[in-house]
Amino acid sequence: MGLLALFRRPPSSAQVAKERLRIIVAQERSTRGGPDFLPLLRRELLEVIRRYVNVDPDAIQINLEREEGRDVLELSVALPEKGG
Repeated sequence: MGLLALFRRPPSSAQVAKERLRIIVAQERSTRGGPDFLPLLRRELLEVIRRYVNVDPDAIQINLEREEGRDVLELSVALPEKGG
């Protein structure tokens, strides 16, 4: 611990709350104005997959989540069973 650390005051709870609110507002502004691309992505993926396999439109599930500061795009496609 340095000598200057003894003289620093920890931020007040009001300062911490203000900074957290600033981060939340900035994130809301960035997502509110952005296009919702998931429905378009789902349609385009369905078109590409249908070139090779006949799948039900409900067979594609897309989720976008935020984990540890990263956006995670999860794609699940239920392919039909191979008929014999």
